[in-house]
Amino acid sequence: MSAPPSTRTVLVTGAAKRLGREIALALAKDGWQVAVHYRDSLEDARKTVADCADLAGASALFRANLTNEAAVRHLLPQVIAQFGRVDAIVNSASTFEHDSAASFSFAAMDKHMRSNAGAAIILSEALHAHVVGRDGPASAQARRPLGVVVNLLDQKLWNQNPDFFSYTLSKAALEAANTMLALALAPHLRVVGVAPGLTLTSHLLNHDKFEALHQLSPLGRSSTAADVAATVKFAIDNQSITGTTLLVDGGQHLMKFERDFSML
Repeated sequence: MSAPPSTRTVLVTGAAKRLGREIALALAKDGWQVAVHYRDSLEDARKTVADCADLAGASALFRANLTNEAAVRHLLPQVIAQFGRVDAIVNSASTFEHDSAASFSFAAMDKHMRSNAGAAIILSEALHAHVVGRDGPASAQARRPLGVVVNLLDQKLWNQNPDFFSYTLSKAALEAANTMLALALAPHLRVVGVAPGLTLTSHLLNHDKFEALHQLSPLGRSSTAADVAATVKFAIDNQSITGTTLLVDGGQHLMKFERDFSML
């Protein structure tokens, strides 16, 4: 189906669960049509689609393995075929597996780099090509909204420790790509990073431990999922932001942690 120009469409990767889901719901509530990407969590993805549809009236599922380059390159054309246009991408999907300098391997690095950095770069370039093809050259679009990519990063990059070695390398690569993509894809596309602090608990932390760690910041609290989603929305809506990262962590990046939160 073809979306009218006044309808905005966003692709959110990793939108089945956790932060990706919260971002998808926040944008749907704001009137966006949401393309919900997932890899394996089909039932969770279906729930996100249903909840987004209740808020915005249009949402659809898209499955892709982001470690597979061919699948990544096919993802955005699928979304465009469904909705007619895409205006924004939020790269929220992330591989997060523990390794250290001692256990580091090329295989672990490659897996993290492909899904956490490579996929985001390919999707950014694909959105740029779509926006240029749709809206014409830069001189003709001075008063038109720009396309935008938001990449989810991590306060860990500003407060490094040796845990989750390959994950951290991949996020550092994506943070560097923010700058290069913002230069390469302007003026048609903006590229913005959003770096949360400790936001959601996991199987690595029990409730009490998470609550205690969440308070370890100058502000006495780290980010919530609502904080992160609101910042993504701000980055998407503000037409003057590109090539930078917004840290949303209660100031946790200002404190020194010798280990990852899950290892403290």
